[in-house]
Amino acid sequence: MVRRKACRGELPVSLQERIEILVILAAGGEEESQKSAFHTLQSWPPEELQQVLRDPATPFEVLDFVAKNLALDCKELGNALLQNPSLPDQLREWLEDTAALIAEAESSESSDGPAPLPPAGEDASSSPEEGQQRHETVLQRTHRMSVVEKVKAALTGSQEERMILVRDSNKLVARAVIQSPKLSDHEAENLASMKDVCEEALRLIATNRKFMKIYAVIRALVNNPRTPIDVGLRLLPHINERDLKWLVFNRNVSDVIRRTAEKTFKRKEEAANPKFLGKH
Repeated sequence: MVRRKACRGELPVSLQERIEILVILAAGGEEESQKSAFHTLQSWPPEELQQVLRDPATPFEVLDFVAKNLALDCKELGNALLQNPSLPDQLREWLEDTAALIAEAESSESSDGPAPLPPAGEDASSSPEEGQQRHETVLQRTHRMSVVEKVKAALTGSQEERMILVRDSNKLVARAVIQSPKLSDHEAENLASMKDVCEEALRLIATNRKFMKIYAVIRALVNNPRTPIDVGLRLLPHINERDLKWLVFNRNVSDVIRRTAEKTFKRKEEAANPKFLGKH
């Protein structure tokens, strides 16, 4: 009974405490409670929610959850968050970047034609495999999305949606995938090695400070023939000797990368094993 009341925001506590409880339930716990609490937050009076978001005393967890789950579909919530003087700089920057991305997508959408429907053979009901049915359903759904919808799905959607959307021909969509707060380190490594993504996505991964701290991501980018040569060259000094040696024989990458890898390998080898001059 208490949990049901909490999920409906009906507990006899202050407004800020009710919102905090709803965020806790929507962010974790039982699936039914998550859905119920999230629905309550979505339908909560905007003026009251904005009041909480502007309050410097509101916990970071509330600000972060609303920013990444509700603000993309409600500009007023985003504006309220930006008015909070206690909003962390990193979250403020992310909100501003995503708002600019969505605005750019909205302005470009008018010049795009309607998305074509998938071929009839892609009907999910025609597949005997449940997993294949689900994949085709997600594929069809993303295929029908507008540019703005794709950008929002790339930012807040599932891993499966991100893996589909990162291949989109529109660079704004690929940029949204890389900016997604849900993109894990493992996903970034997978994306860095993919041969069917646009160069923009690979370039964005290479400029992401978080992902550039992960050696596996750097190695995947250098070995990916789709990675722009200037990006690959910039990352070569961070590759260890063993991987440099293997890269020299990797015929999939450009000759420039292989030759530079060979020079870098020799330079590192000489630095590790200096030649001492004998006594005369």
